Amino acid sequence: MGTIVVGYVPKPEGRAALRRAAEEARLRDATLVVVNSHRGGREFDRDDAIDSEEQLEEVRKELRDAGVEHEVRQLVRGMDPADDLVNVATEVQAEFIVIGLRRRSPVGKLILGSNAQRVLLDAPCPVLAVKADED
Repeated sequence: MGTIVVGYVPKPEGRAALRRAAEEARLRDATLVVVNSHRGGREFDRDDAIDSEEQLEEVRKELRDAGVEHEVRQLVRGMDPADDLVNVATEVQAEFIVIGLRRRSPVGKLILGSNAQRVLLDAPCPVLAVKADED
């Protein structure tokens, strides 16, 4: 049984990545490792941590109900989300990483978001980039 790592944020791109990663985990009979990464510090206080944990509990329930073997990691250790994803993927010897992308402005289309670009360049395995649905 393999392992798939997905970067999750409670936004359309995070939900799109989670949906696709769960589908892939079911198809491949793989374990899904959901990574929710925050830098911490003043931008992430106690209330944010409680809100984030509540959102992640919903993710756990959704994956349990779908019959997907999973592990959810909320990481608050001062690292960029890209570093956390790459490090977790390396640690668990992931088959691949799933990330979500959002629609960008015409200028933004010239480059990917810095986290997505870093994951694509630094990942120890293939990366599946999933476009978020329009809201």
